[in-house]
Amino acid sequence: MADKYPNFSELKANERLGVDYRIYVENRDTPVAVIAPHGGSIEPGTLEIAAAISGDTFSFYAFEALRAAGKRGSLHITSAKFDEPQALELVGKARKAIAIHGRADGQDPSTVGIGGLDDLLRDEIVAALTAADFSAAAVFEGGLAGRDPANICNRGGTGVGVQLELPWTLRRQLTSRPELLCAFCNAIRGAAMAVKEGSE
Repeated sequence: MADKYPNFSELKANERLGVDYRIYVENRDTPVAVIAPHGGSIEPGTLEIAAAISGDTFSFYAFEALRAAGKRGSLHITSAKFDEPQALELVGKARKAIAIHGRADGQDPSTVGIGGLDDLLRDEIVAALTAADFSAAAVFEGGLAGRDPANICNRGGTGVGVQLELPWTLRRQLTSRPELLCAFCNAIRGAAMAVKEGSE
């Protein structure tokens, strides 16, 4: 189903900030920004997971849709067209972004699909999550691959980033089990720091 709004300007003209949606920004002037462009009722749990990964370590951005689940897709703007100004500014100040997304379980309720143009960080996150006993796999093709340079995850200073597609079942587990969420966040933060240190 096509998005109701092709860009943020049209969404802003028709929806009410604080009623239909909220925006969260924490600029910590860090080389990595963790973002959730489809938070709230669009892809439930992604905002909370992104905020937990960010912690006090990385800059953080989230767009939260406040509408009821029955209208969950109406505020979705696809990642390659996601142009909310504060998101572009925050990601642009960072060297790279880690975007947290949600997908349907389909036939696989556990595997995190990791795409984006940052091959090094992608592979580091796959390895870190696997070592922490999560199921993770690189995604190279299709709608979840995040290979479009215009994708918000690739709009940082280096022109590359990653996006993580978390299945619904895993998102529910992470947001209801603090110890599991902690292990997940530590794996991703560790991977991001390892890549950062290796590039210096």
